[in-house]
Amino acid sequence: MKALFGSRPELARVRREGFARGIRTVAPLMIGTGIWGLVTGVAMVKVGLTTTQAIGMTLLVFSGTVQLASLPLIAADAPLWVVMLTALVVNLRFVIFSAGLHPFFRRFSIARRWLLSYFMVDMSFAMFLSRFADAPRDQRGTTEQVWFFLGMSAGSWMVWQTMSIIGIVLAAEVPAQWGLEFTSILALIAITLPLIVGRPALVGAVTAGVIAVVAAGLPLKLGLLVAVVAGIAAAMSAEIMLERRAKNVGGTT
Repeated sequence: MKALFGSRPELARVRREGFARGIRTVAPLMIGTGIWGLVTGVAMVKVGLTTTQAIGMTLLVFSGTVQLASLPLIAADAPLWVVMLTALVVNLRFVIFSAGLHPFFRRFSIARRWLLSYFMVDMSFAMFLSRFADAPRDQRGTTEQVWFFLGMSAGSWMVWQTMSIIGIVLAAEVPAQWGLEFTSILALIAITLPLIVGRPALVGAVTAGVIAVVAAGLPLKLGLLVAVVAGIAAAMSAEIMLERRAKNVGGTT
């Protein structure tokens, strides 16, 4: 490591610059993240969670999609297995995220990788790979890359938790006519749209949206679960079809 960066002060500088660069990169999305966190905090209390339960959920789960997906089920007194299955399916995308980031973090112990996975969010994954996906194999997992990821993750975590806890504490003072549900939808759209990159992602997003509308009347809010599964299946199918088409075209040239 010393041969790579020259000295401890140089290593510290690389860390600082990488961390700061990560925060600057994710900063434009912080408004949407903050609004989404605020609305989620309010929603947790509105469905009947105590302040302690709500704060515990936001700190332990740290997944806006899972929290917003599970809250209607909790409010509807759905069975625990339905809530857990919904959370599992909604977060299946992180298996793909982990595979994509593995080349950059494989030198860490399993415990450290688990800790890093807690802080991983969709936009951090997308922005990290958009910046370093083309890095040569022997230049993956550098100190600058790791601290860039930490900067993005820390910025997202701090904004989300701060605004979510504010929403939890002030939930009783928020009038219903403020229409926070609609605001949360706008914030979620603002965060999600930049992540829809490529045809498979677009196919999955459109499919999930259509199915969510069509299946909205299913009991126990299962329409969301069906939409997520359908979206994932559609995106994977589109990816496979594109890969086969590319192979066929390559084989005929």
